[in-house]
Amino acid sequence: MNDNPRALKLADRIKVIVATMLDTRVKDPRLGFVTITDVRVTGDLQHATIFYTVFGTDEEREGTAAALVSATGMLRREVGRQTGVRLTPTLEFIADAVPENARVIEDLLTEARGRDAELARSKEGAAYAGEADPYRAPHEEQDEDQTGDVDPAGIDGRGREDA
Repeated sequence: MNDNPRALKLADRIKVIVATMLDTRVKDPRLGFVTITDVRVTGDLQHATIFYTVFGTDEEREGTAAALVSATGMLRREVGRQTGVRLTPTLEFIADAVPENARVIEDLLTEARGRDAELARSKEGAAYAGEADPYRAPHEEQDEDQTGDVDPAGIDGRGREDA
């Protein structure tokens, strides 16, 4: 997708025109419940890709795709008439895969939640296999009075003489 402001404006306008035409003027019985999700126009404004979704079965989706292909000429003529651009872009309809992808992701998230709940249930009565605190604690320095050891050289552990 490009960042050309003119292409973005034209894409928005094409989206509105095509959605309105499909709702009011296209009377093909194969046309199902169609939603125009996105329109992308090339930087030179010569080609528009229209993404759509169809609510229904696979047969209804195929019928809607055929109806859109047969109505492309009329839709392109109306886009050219309403936009007033010098060269009317060609229209290409592509079924949007976002709803199917969202459904797959939702199924995966549901499966992950189930596995997390199962793991939480298995952890409830579990105990550590080893010690409760497996990390070593630093040795506490013992005073000379407690151990009874006297430094024979009169030097403490840091290499300095006792004062």
